[in-house]
Amino acid sequence: MATTETLILDEVIASSRRRMFTMGGAALAGLVFGSTTKANAQTTLTDTDYLNFALNLEYLEAEFYTLASVGETIDQIGIGIGAGTAMTGGGTVTVKPSGVASCKVPFAIPAVASYATEIASEEQKHVTFLRGALGASAVAQPNIDLYHSFNTAAAAAGIGPSFDPFASDVNFLLGSYIFEDVGVTAYHGAAGLLTSKTNLGAAASIQYSPNQASILAVEAYHAGLIRTVLWGLDQATPAAGIAAITVKISNLRAALDGTNDDDIGLTKVQDSLNGTTANYTASTIVNADSNTIAFSRTTQQVLNIVYASTTGAKGGFFPNGLNGNIS
Repeated sequence: MATTETLILDEVIASSRRRMFTMGGAALAGLVFGSTTKANAQTTLTDTDYLNFALNLEYLEAEFYTLASVGETIDQIGIGIGAGTAMTGGGTVTVKPSGVASCKVPFAIPAVASYATEIASEEQKHVTFLRGALGASAVAQPNIDLYHSFNTAAAAAGIGPSFDPFASDVNFLLGSYIFEDVGVTAYHGAAGLLTSKTNLGAAASIQYSPNQASILAVEAYHAGLIRTVLWGLDQATPAAGIAAITVKISNLRAALDGTNDDDIGLTKVQDSLNGTTANYTASTIVNADSNTIAFSRTTQQVLNIVYASTTGAKGGFFPNGLNGNIS
């Protein structure tokens, strides 16, 4: 029997791209990215500003997954990165000294290779959709760093002095792990600001394909997939310490966003399915609080993570900052 929630979900799935943009910038902006950054606290932000914030993050993910899958940047395969509708003129991508082509991961596990290709395609579509929706207002791709950023993050997390996310299947998955959970928590960030469930659902429905799936849902699928595969590999080869690395990454993200408690790595926990005794071993595939409610982050917290700075100083994956009013 249909419930209020399922009826709302059906409406979201059936809604068109036009409906999303006619619902109003405040609702869309509030759902997607939460509060403004401290640097832009005096600026009145619009839906265009928030969508451009999204576009910056999608540029990052699309570049990472495309490099991992085919050893090319998104502009090399025909996706625009310039301001507005310009195909060229965007920022560059810093990769390891051996060059862009060397970023193609030498996948040894066919399933992981297929996951990488799928996610690359989906992130490319996110970029294309947002650029199309923004039109002349779309920001150019900012300068992106996929080399020094990972080395800095690895050192800060206590993983080691350097880290190459393009070196192997596991390294690729760990690199993906850094991005996907952040995206999910960003989209969840300001859901509480909306009072209408209908508006909340419609705002989440940022369609990028004829199937009208939402970016929020797709990013959640990505995060769950990456976490599940990493956990499986860890359990198959415990000596590799894969899960322990995810815990270090999660701890770093929580430290950067200033909470120290809103991120859970992959590990085992004891669960009391019978309601009394905690004697059932479970995994932590779902990154959520004690009530299994997904964690959320504001735009400032997201910036702290992608800049690798507790103060929000530009750096990390965006050495010169994001483009647009939220930076």
